[in-house]
Parts: sequence; C-alpha cells; structure tokens
Amino acid sequence: MAKKSRKQQPGGTPATVALTAAGVPFTVHSYDHDPSHPSYGEEAVEAMGVAPERVFKTLVADVDGALTVAVVPVAGQLDLKALASAAGGKRAAMADPALAERTTGYVRGGISPLGQRKRLPTVLDESATRHETICVSAGRRGLEVELSPADLTGLTSAVLAPIGRV
Repeated sequence: MAKKSRKQQPGGTPATVALTAAGVPFTVHSYDHDPSHPSYGEEAVEAMGVAPERVFKTLVADVDGALTVAVVPVAGQLDLKALASAAGGKRAAMADPALAERTTGYVRGGISPLGQRKRLPTVLDESATRHETICVSAGRRGLEVELSPADLTGLTSAVLAPIGRV
C-alpha cells in the first residue's frame, strides 16, 4: 500500500515529480477513494490509519485579492484571520473552488501544496513541526505523500504560523 519513492513512478503527479526532482525522501500512500465519503481528509486518515494530527489538508484562500495556500491538520479548521495575518494581509476568505482548481492544476480534494501549475504563497500550520513526518495530498484523491515538515516548508517556501484551530 505505501511505497517509498525517489524515482518518478509511471502515472506520477506533478507533486511526486517535484519531490523526485528535489531529491527529498518521501513515501506515497495510495488508497481507494470513495466519492460518497463526506470528507476527503477524514477519508485519508481512516484509509491510511495515520493519526489525524499528522494528516494535513491543503486549502486555497483569497488573502486581500491574492490566492494563498493554507496547509492545516485535517482534525481541525483553518483560522482565516490567522492566515491573513501570517500572509501579511488584512482579510482572508476561502477561494472559489473552480479558481483554486484552475490555478493549482489539481481537483478539489486532491490539491497538493507541491507541484502546482502556478506556485502560490504557502502557510503551513506550525503544529506540523511537532511531527517527524506529515502527510499531504499527492495531487489526486486517494493519493497522499508523507514527508518531513522541513522538506515541505523548504520546497514550498512556506511560512510557519499557527493557522489551524481545533
């Protein structure tokens, strides 16, 4: 089910291609996506058997007119005020899903912070640093990558900030 990877695998996503090109260690977790499941993040937690505080969802928000990526634990919610502050803005709102998909090149429920069509500013919830590795979307529903928070931060030039709330 889980596969360690440093080489591009056939059928790789832009996220796994970016990780491979960067030469960072990562593990791919694949599971059968159930379209009827009410939550992509909770489905990933259940399917992989990973603690919910280690599985992070990728959300796209509009901060003062600029799209910004927020990466927070699936077990919590995004604090929009904290995101705006961390991104140097005044106001944040969730982005239009169609715009988020067009801009990142990924579908909702499969948006990855890595390998986006247009690289967006990224803010990672600081709780990620409490874990040796975290899981984020690998670019499609039913596919996650596990990597160190430091590697994710470096590859996305993410700002670390307390943007999640339980």
